Amino acid sequence: MSDEKSLSDDLDDMLGDAKDGAKKAADKINEKANEFSDDAKHLAGEAKEKAKEFANEAKDAASDFTDSAKNALSNGKNVAIIAHITIIGWIVALVMNSSNKTELGSFYVRQILGIAILGLVISFIPFVNFIGFILVFVLWVMSLISALNAEKKPIFLLGAQFQEWFKGL
Repeated sequence: MSDEKSLSDDLDDMLGDAKDGAKKAADKINEKANEFSDDAKHLAGEAKEKAKEFANEAKDAASDFTDSAKNALSNGKNVAIIAHITIIGWIVALVMNSSNKTELGSFYVRQILGIAILGLVISFIPFVNFIGFILVFVLWVMSLISALNAEKKPIFLLGAQFQEWFKGL
């Protein structure tokens, strides 16, 4: 019986040691979990600060972009360039220029209207129309280059006349 008792005592000791080991392990796990929780809270706070900084930077960048876009649209260069892109582009440029008149935009709306009318008139003259179309194309390219540079250069020969004839636009 003493063997059974010593075996029972040994088992009780082993169980007690296992319980103590499990309790120590649970305490360590709890301690590590608290450390991780504190680290997570700290990182979340940092992430929140970084997100606020990023949001403020994005707001500033958007504001700068908006100001730049307003400036670009208000100087008339876009209207001048759009006026050179087919008849639909000319109509769009005319509408854009009528809502926000700029000297440069109005200049090129008149210029392109004159070039278009010149091309139409030349198309009715037999034998001259091919060379005339080349001339109209060259005038259009010269006008487009001046518009891209935001310069008000009338095309040779008739540019000043176009400005005079269509000054109501």
